[in-house]
Amino acid sequence: MKFVKGKKPDESLDLVCRMCPMHLLEPGDKLKCMKKGQVLEVLTDYDGALEDIPDWCKKCGHEFIGMEEDEDFYKFYIKKQKDEA
Repeated sequence: MKFVKGKKPDESLDLVCRMCPMHLLEPGDKLKCMKKGQVLEVLTDYDGALEDIPDWCKKCGHEFIGMEEDEDFYKFYIKKQKDEA
C-alpha cells in the first residue's frame, strides 16, 4: 500500500458510513465530472476499500496516488488519467 501525507485534492467525496459497493460506484461518477489530471479524495471507513480502490483504479485506467489513514476513516487519492468519450 502506498501512503501519502497532506495531499491537496481538487475534489473530495465523503463515503464514510456508506455500504459496499458505493466506494467504487460513486468515485467513478465523480471522476466523470472532473478534468484529466485532477485528483479526487475519497473518504471511507470501509476496510474492503484498502484492496478494492487500488484494483479499481488499475482496471479503470486511473492512477492510484496513495492513501492516508485518519483516526476514523481512510483517505484515498485518485488521479484522473483519461477523458471519457
